[in-house]
Amino acid sequence: MTFVLCGTMFLRRLGIDSNATPTACASGRACPDILEMADGSIAVIGRDITPLSPGLPAGSGCGEDERIVRIPREILVRALRDGSFAST
Repeated sequence: MTFVLCGTMFLRRLGIDSNATPTACASGRACPDILEMADGSIAVIGRDITPLSPGLPAGSGCGEDERIVRIPREILVRALRDGSFAST
């Protein structure tokens, strides 16, 4: 399935459907996800924790047009385990 939003194309979900996790979506909200974009980039849907940026390790930074998001570890682990990140 292909998703299009504001001219940016989301090709597919990487990993499991977030509804299949213990932290399942509630009415389309709180739905952490990892998505592959048409240009090969990865988009992440998660809780915005940008206010915690002062605690980033040395050498890390978050620009004005960037956000730090938190996703449950299980989302990433399952995406890695099921081969979603394998090159095509």
